[in-house]
Amino acid sequence: MTSLIENFVKKVNFDSYEDFKDNFELKIPEGFNFGFDVVDKYAEIDPDKIALIWTNDEEKHTFTFADMKEYTNKAANLFKSYGIKKGDKVMLTLKNRYEFWFSIIALHKIGAVVIPATHMVKLHDIKFRIENANIKMIVSVEEDQLIPDFNQAEEELGINLTKLVINKDLDGWHNFTKEIEEMSSEFERPTGSEKTNNDDIMLIYFTSGTTGLPKMVEHDFLYPLGHITTAKYWHNVKENGLHHTAADTGWGKAVWGNLYGQWISGCSVFIYDYERFNPSRLLEEIESNKVTSFCAPPTIYRLLIKEDLSKYNFENLSYVTTAGEPLPYEVSRKFKEITGLRIKEGFGQTETTLAIATFIWLDAKPNSVGKPCPIFDIELLDAAGERADIGDEGEITVKTSGKGPHPGLFKGYYKNPEKTKEACYDDHYHCGDTAWIDEDGYYHFVGRNDDIIKSSGYRIGPYEVEDALISHEAVLNCAVTGYPDELRGQIVKATIMLTEGYEASEELKKEIQTHVKNVTAPYKYPRKIEFVDEIPETISGKIRRVEIRNKDINK
Repeated sequence: MTSLIENFVKKVNFDSYEDFKDNFELKIPEGFNFGFDVVDKYAEIDPDKIALIWTNDEEKHTFTFADMKEYTNKAANLFKSYGIKKGDKVMLTLKNRYEFWFSIIALHKIGAVVIPATHMVKLHDIKFRIENANIKMIVSVEEDQLIPDFNQAEEELGINLTKLVINKDLDGWHNFTKEIEEMSSEFERPTGSEKTNNDDIMLIYFTSGTTGLPKMVEHDFLYPLGHITTAKYWHNVKENGLHHTAADTGWGKAVWGNLYGQWISGCSVFIYDYERFNPSRLLEEIESNKVTSFCAPPTIYRLLIKEDLSKYNFENLSYVTTAGEPLPYEVSRKFKEITGLRIKEGFGQTETTLAIATFIWLDAKPNSVGKPCPIFDIELLDAAGERADIGDEGEITVKTSGKGPHPGLFKGYYKNPEKTKEACYDDHYHCGDTAWIDEDGYYHFVGRNDDIIKSSGYRIGPYEVEDALISHEAVLNCAVTGYPDELRGQIVKATIMLTEGYEASEELKKEIQTHVKNVTAPYKYPRKIEFVDEIPETISGKIRRVEIRNKDINK
């Protein structure tokens, strides 16, 4: 049994973070294509190696790399039979169905551009994506209003799309499940003008839209190599281990955690395709399938610690990570207390692969996302464009100058040069996120520039207040935002979901406010509290603070 990681890095094992930072270097093959150079290569050298273990609440399937080669070749032939060729845009709304893995790899082999999307898109979202991305084909599950909305979007736009649906016979749609079985399992690597090049666009992700309309983020065929550091040195995946990242395939985190870096590193992927998220069911699947490493957004860990974790056996689970938003210290502390596992944080965006992380050699520091990834030249810049001093806030940026490709860094925003220029200037990609660096070189995330609250001259990051709030036993989940105030400019507002057994009251508001004053600087306490049944979130688990702010402004 062997992994392919040595084909793509000059050195695999490192003694320390400093060794990793100074000496990690990718080997960039010419014409790299993940479908052929990873999936099919494993099928050649180790065909019985497990690639994917997939389950829902009714069935379970295990796919080897030989299986993956067969089905991705069949899918590639199916797509080609409908005219899909290099450069064509194909939208996948497949939830966590295993057909997503068949489809995305097949499209990589063809050289088509994959556009993953959440199954929760509505008519407006669908029309926006079809129009702006010039989509030619849809591959979808049947889910609620999804199929009727696709049909209506096609009619309103006056276009004809090729549409495939999973395991259904529907008017105007081809049955993917039936038709793939009729296809040949042989597919030759394209040559000539149809051959993929490293700088061809492979993948377009629509940003999650925490602020404004989503942008279309372009990644090239080297993007999978950028995730070697994600999987091997942050997720700490092991050869023949089993990794699970809790992520919908419509979100970039799905390929961060359930595809590229894991397979290159020789680790299998586990997928639990649930209809509705249930923390206890997820824990049962992690336990019964002997998952060895796990990653999830902080929102999921917030829910997990409310479960009775002591009744689960975590002897196979050896490593846990998180990204998406900063992890409240109380969540980290309680998870460690019960499971013995310290959650390691990381930071990245749709526009990047993992950029900053608590890598395997680093101790987890409270409220820190860790240190920079060596594939990027990270700089923290102040308002004048100068490097921020230790302890001072600045914007996280990625240096774009220098020789050679930048695997993992986006190519730009598709059909939007203005937005690209707004983000990429002065030889840097500007992430739009504020942080500060401590004396040990650890980055501490403050917040999105738009999320930082300015109250009576103070700059308050939402995460530090949420950290204090979540440590109160009555708070199940929360979001902190700035609320307009004539005297102070803004005041801190907390939108709170209560733990079962607690009821909203003025007395509870005062108790929570007092609690926050006692565990953090008193000026940060929420002067306004609203109790709600649900916190608005993106499909990736990020809180949509902009939705709360807009609602408050328009009251």
